Amino acid sequence: MFRTLKSLILFGVLAILAAGGWLWWFATSPLQVGAPAVEFTIPPGSSLRAASRAIARAGVDMRPWAFEVLGRIAGQPARIKAGQYEVRAGMTPLDVLGKLARGDVVLTEIKFIEGWSFKQVREALDAHPHVRHDTRGLTDGEVMRRLEAARENPEGLFFPDTYRFAKGGSDLEVLRSAYRAMTKRLDAAWAQRQPELPLGSPYEALILASIVEKETGRAEERTMIAAVLLNRLRAGIKLQADPTVIYGLGSAFDGNLRKRDLIADTPYNTYTRDGLPPTPIALPGLASIEAVTNPARTDALYFVARGNGTSEFSRTLEEHNRAVTKYQLGGRR
Repeated sequence: MFRTLKSLILFGVLAILAAGGWLWWFATSPLQVGAPAVEFTIPPGSSLRAASRAIARAGVDMRPWAFEVLGRIAGQPARIKAGQYEVRAGMTPLDVLGKLARGDVVLTEIKFIEGWSFKQVREALDAHPHVRHDTRGLTDGEVMRRLEAARENPEGLFFPDTYRFAKGGSDLEVLRSAYRAMTKRLDAAWAQRQPELPLGSPYEALILASIVEKETGRAEERTMIAAVLLNRLRAGIKLQADPTVIYGLGSAFDGNLRKRDLIADTPYNTYTRDGLPPTPIALPGLASIEAVTNPARTDALYFVARGNGTSEFSRTLEEHNRAVTKYQLGGRR
């Protein structure tokens, strides 16, 4: 009987060693996938067993029970994070388990462009195939309240940049990242501003920066454009900025700015109203924000497009009228 017991113990030890060896082989062997990479989704609250089955259903050739056992031995059941994951050819079960524990989800990205309106930002989010559309159907004001923003009007308050996020992530989280980025950069630029600017707050700087963004796409002219607009504010001269008029026209603008548009009063018509418009008119980039807070040194009060993408700057109305005649009227009076 002693020999029988000894044999059973030996057999058990050998079985455990064999099982352990097989499990180690399984854990460290490259997985076979049906493509260079496959993706799978782990819903919130999923168990290790559910995750194992989701991986197998995605086309990964493995035994779900073995993956579950591996995870339990590694102490991972409670550490699996929800999200969309990717398994690439050559990865091992241990690699995949590590991804689940770290929350190493598949990332995607979206880009917000300098000069975009908030309407364009929302359209880009709505069109993105990997965004969860939590803002769909909400008004702009409701979106801002969900973000716990200080203002209800969203225009200009989101920093134009490329944002990376987990596939299936909420559009609210993307907007929250862009909102925080704008707040951070605007506050930093305002803290480093030139003294005695005719601006009362970072928000006023943002409004003016949005006009600069729409007035020129040339980096070397931004500080001069900003300086002219600031000089006009100091002098109490109307800004007369075409982009603000266009913004105020909204969908009524057909691409051709006419004289009747310049005299049609709206809150954004800087030909008919003094000072800044009530809100930004677009997303200003960092260069435009810094141009407003640290403008060029000049006494110019006017500028006109030369027709080649650059501008002619003038100190007096007489100089400006000559520039308009030369560059926009072709020399005709």
